[in-house]
Amino acid sequence: MGQRVNSRGRRAPTFAVVTGLLVVGLVALTGVGAVAAWRDGRLNGVICGGECGPEYVIAPVGLRSAEPGDAGPDDTPASPELEAVLDRARGPLGAAVLGEHKAVAVAGTEPDGIIVATSDDTFIPASTTKLLTSFAALTVLDPQTRFDTRARLDGDRLVLVGGGDPYLTDERRPDDPAVVRADLKTLATETASTLDDAGITAVTLGYDDTLFTGPSVNPAWPHTYVRDNVVTPIGALWVDRGMVDTSRPETTPRIADPAAEARDTFAAFLRAAGIEVTIDQALRKAPDGARVVGQVTGSTVARIVESTIRTSDDEAAEVLLRHIAIAKGRPASSAEGAAVVVATLQDAGIDVGGLVLKDGSGLSRENRISPTTLVQVVRTSLTESRYAPVIDDLPVNGFSGTLAARYVTSTRGLVRAKTGTLTGVHALAGIVTDQQGRPVVFAAMADATDRTAPFGALSALDRIASAIAGR
Repeated sequence: MGQRVNSRGRRAPTFAVVTGLLVVGLVALTGVGAVAAWRDGRLNGVICGGECGPEYVIAPVGLRSAEPGDAGPDDTPASPELEAVLDRARGPLGAAVLGEHKAVAVAGTEPDGIIVATSDDTFIPASTTKLLTSFAALTVLDPQTRFDTRARLDGDRLVLVGGGDPYLTDERRPDDPAVVRADLKTLATETASTLDDAGITAVTLGYDDTLFTGPSVNPAWPHTYVRDNVVTPIGALWVDRGMVDTSRPETTPRIADPAAEARDTFAAFLRAAGIEVTIDQALRKAPDGARVVGQVTGSTVARIVESTIRTSDDEAAEVLLRHIAIAKGRPASSAEGAAVVVATLQDAGIDVGGLVLKDGSGLSRENRISPTTLVQVVRTSLTESRYAPVIDDLPVNGFSGTLAARYVTSTRGLVRAKTGTLTGVHALAGIVTDQQGRPVVFAAMADATDRTAPFGALSALDRIASAIAGR
């Protein structure tokens, strides 16, 4: 069994502590100096103990999570002149580092307002694809849905059954992220207690990960992705997303057989609880009629979406894609899930012209999305409270997620956006606040960038967002 290191999240400070520290900080940095310190991030360490999440950033006037029954944001100032906004973006869009295939689209927050764009082309979207996956997940699934991991018993045969919880862990620690809710140690303790009550002291153990179907490695991904630790083979049962070290997902080795690893981890916890366990390599499905003797329940779909958006979690996005398919009564494969996403967007009135989806994470270079589609997804997500996780946990420039280290300029805190990055591909989609405090929905995409200058491409996208803000 491989040694695994869990990620470490920070416990959010209480409101009283935050308020007290903020007052101290602002007393020390009065007036304009206090505002500048907040925007350039000097107060992050004091207030948040590190990077600050979007909950510490004041939303622009007219932008808030909708309440049930709302038609959309209210008290919104007059919409910006979109053609003028687009003209400001054209300058940085012309940067040579972005290559020849690139575009920007902008819109106000009005649900049926116009969208102006420099091109109607579609582009390789990279991780901005997760906006579409998340929107569809919150549409076809109840946002409060949770996924269970169970132990089922038939005679002396015990089976660990995966329910597609993307954040199942081995054992919970006090500083784990809130999305990590279910663990195998708790499941083993509950299962051992039930077995003891039944007078059972020894079992043979197998696992069942048959909830998901289709290939675990998407055929639209480069064949090197698993070998190079880009992504874990997608399944309904794993521990810590099949990673050895979840604090470094972009480089950590992937477990070769995540479901078997989860079974072996569960066996170790059962043995520690006094149950004799023999591994049955052939036991790969729970027998019909096997009864549940233990169960742990993961986080809600809403919280999973929040984490997926904030951290750009490829594995979680792919798991959500399969649950989307299940919710519509279709086989739980990536292809079926992608088809449901497209249909869901179309039903919501979102333009799907030219849209090609091969996965839910954006790892596939065969995906194609237009900037207009991204803008419509973001804008539509502002209209109902069920979509709040898409907007509320968009990374905030200079504060959180994949934008925490970007925009060290006067625009800090004014951009909430999902990033997208593959070699030669860069995208950004979300919301910018202009100088009048008005939210502008935008998407900027380029998929033929200078591969030798990725940071230059990122900087060019940042300048586009700053130009949209009028900074």
